[in-house]
Amino acid sequence: MLYLALRMAAHRVTALLAVASAVLGGAALITTTGVLAESGLRSQLPPGRLGGADVVVAADQEFHPRGDLPIALPERATVPDGLVDRLAALPGVTAAVGDIGFPAALVGARGQVLASAEDPRTAGHGWSSTKLLADPRVTGRAPSGAGEVAVTATAGVAVGELVEVVANGRPATAYRVSAVVEAPGAGLYFADGTASRLAGRGGDGDGPRAGTVDLIGLRVDGGAGERVTAAVREQVAGTGLEVVTGADRGEAVEPGVGSARSLLILLAGSLAGIVLLITGFVVAGALSVTIAGQRRDLALMRAAGATPKQIRRLAAAQSSVVAAVALVPGVALGYLLAGRFREASAGRGVLPDELPLTLSPLPALATLLLVAAAVQLSARCAAWRTSRRPATEAVAESRSEPRRPSRVRTGAGLLLMLGACVLSAAPLMSRTVLGASATSIAGILAAIGLALSGPALVQRAGAAAVRRLRPGVAAPTWLALANVRGYALRLAGVVSPLAMAVVFVLTYTFAQTTVLAATADDTRDGTLAQYEVTAPALGGLPADTLPAVREVPGVRAAAPVGTTTVVWEYEEFGEPAAQSASATVLGPDTRDVVDLGVTEGGLDRLTGATVAVSGEAARTRGAGLGERVRLVLGDGTGVDARVVAVYDRGLGFGPVVLSRELAAGHTTTDLDQSILVRTDGTDAAARGLTALAADRAGLAVTSTAPDTDSPGEDTPPEVWVNLATVVVLLGYLLLSIADKLVAATAQRRAEIAALRLVGTTPRQVRAMMRREAAVVAAAALVSGLLLSALPLALLGQGFLGRPWPAGPAWLLPAVAATVVLTAYATIELPTRHALRTPPADALRAV
Repeated sequence: MLYLALRMAAHRVTALLAVASAVLGGAALITTTGVLAESGLRSQLPPGRLGGADVVVAADQEFHPRGDLPIALPERATVPDGLVDRLAALPGVTAAVGDIGFPAALVGARGQVLASAEDPRTAGHGWSSTKLLADPRVTGRAPSGAGEVAVTATAGVAVGELVEVVANGRPATAYRVSAVVEAPGAGLYFADGTASRLAGRGGDGDGPRAGTVDLIGLRVDGGAGERVTAAVREQVAGTGLEVVTGADRGEAVEPGVGSARSLLILLAGSLAGIVLLITGFVVAGALSVTIAGQRRDLALMRAAGATPKQIRRLAAAQSSVVAAVALVPGVALGYLLAGRFREASAGRGVLPDELPLTLSPLPALATLLLVAAAVQLSARCAAWRTSRRPATEAVAESRSEPRRPSRVRTGAGLLLMLGACVLSAAPLMSRTVLGASATSIAGILAAIGLALSGPALVQRAGAAAVRRLRPGVAAPTWLALANVRGYALRLAGVVSPLAMAVVFVLTYTFAQTTVLAATADDTRDGTLAQYEVTAPALGGLPADTLPAVREVPGVRAAAPVGTTTVVWEYEEFGEPAAQSASATVLGPDTRDVVDLGVTEGGLDRLTGATVAVSGEAARTRGAGLGERVRLVLGDGTGVDARVVAVYDRGLGFGPVVLSRELAAGHTTTDLDQSILVRTDGTDAAARGLTALAADRAGLAVTSTAPDTDSPGEDTPPEVWVNLATVVVLLGYLLLSIADKLVAATAQRRAEIAALRLVGTTPRQVRAMMRREAAVVAAAALVSGLLLSALPLALLGQGFLGRPWPAGPAWLLPAVAATVVLTAYATIELPTRHALRTPPADALRAV
């Protein structure tokens, strides 16, 4: 069987190239998705500033919902500092350090902020934390007293220099540099007592984190690691704390960085469905063209005594041989694409630079199994009809198509398109990102439905067109339409993937841009302030910034606004569910700078353990006014909060808004991250704010108005990643479609030769094929636009209140030009090649 498969493959190289291309591209995309998923589950962060710690004790930075994957918690959870002495007393422990991190930044002589750490929110530490560094090179001595500091070598400051430091929101204070520390992850190091006071962690303090440390690092005697680790686990059993060693130490360095692993899982999950759908569709289409070109050979084998099972095995074996050749470069390309994807995501700020990819044979093995299964199933299905027909009928039918398309297939396609119409209504019921994603899925399902019902629709359309032809119509036009009617299956096989490309690009792109436009509308309409004051280089705004801003002439209102992450626990269909969401942190004084579109209740009651929720969340999660909701804050603390307001602008401000009192003490730093400022609109007020920022190191004043000169600057980085994904998938679709069209045209050499023998000139043949290309392009564009129209209209109505989406106007003509160019080029070139062969030679070679 394998020998016959190889001989058949050798005589159908052109057709099998389409299969090889489809398999190669599909394997690359599936492998990329697998690498991203595995990296999200197994990647290990570098230990950074904990490289010298043998054992690390830290809080669990994940929420574990029942029956689902863990949800990362990005805000630092703390550890009781009393545990440090208990662990230090364990046998084998040579040093136990309670590490704390707080906002700190160096200010240069000209008022500029010098680089002191990768994350200024946690750049400040006590000197004892240097024991956790891996082989630090220290020049100088430990800081003593409240006026000395040790700095990282990246700051470019020498020992003995006088520098200013902004620490945890306090005004810039002069410090003498006592040491320069060179080590991965090093920051600013103060005397332990000074660091504890600056961070508000002293045991006698009254801050929300008094008496705690961020984590505990242990150094142990050589050979005692396992024994000490076991003893530490006994000490912390039942407390919810985690004990990590080795490569797992990187998870404890920065919770926000570790949470990026969850983002990789989400990205891979969102890509997996689309990738598998498109790959399966493209591979099945390519195999259908290949098997259709071999129907005569398979029919003759049936006549020679081959059983139906042997025919299907032969088709599957031949396809598997081609797939095996294409799988190896496809998998290798997938690993390369995954690396480029990570680089692009890190460059856009979607993923941290520290997060590496995990490379193992598992994604390759999963790709091998999935692609092999798809090829086997598609090949057997493509050969099913020929294998089941009686031998004489199979031979007679090998040069023509079935006169009546399968009713089951047509009915299934129509049902899929009907289901896609129903799914398209999701944006009307859910004005969320999840609701918008249904638009893309509905478009793809409709395109698959078109592929199934396409032969029947094309046959009817072709018959109607032929009946309406005028008597004096040109011969090429008559021949082209006759081919449309007589070879509906062949035409539908090339129209459907082109239509899918149109649907995929329009629905996927416009879904992104429409959600982005709706979010921008919510944010713009809900932001009453004209300016925003931030201090990202300081890790947060100094405590005296808000009073200073309010004193600027022309400022009418100013209020701090923050963001955090919460996990909302609720019931869905009677089962417990949990979802992570971004949450805005506001207070009653923000109503003069922010308008959430409150429909029930009021923000004046947003104090204490209270929240405001979006109307969408209130409706779907039973969180109406006065109800109590269960939330898990960003550091893992569970709270029950009462709903005091319901608002409309959920896309712009998230599904939940926390009071400042509820969020206090549960974020990595309690400093205000931004201040929204509403002025009287005069230039004097703008100049006053600019002068305030210039006078204070690290402050930045930006306008809240959209940047019309650089519209892409405010685009969230994940949107760029999604659009890059669209480009890659579109490239795969177009390449596979082009190969399929070339193969389908090349298989018509006998038809072209027969036309020439009966007197048709090469010019007439080219005219006929060009008209067929026009029919293909027109049918793909019209069907693609029709299949996209309803999902996009309902998307626009649900998100923007109008029956059309938001997006670039040039996309539609660009898609049309691409489809026309693909159809004409991939039909014209093989036709010209076929015309260069004498008709008799072409018929003899078949």
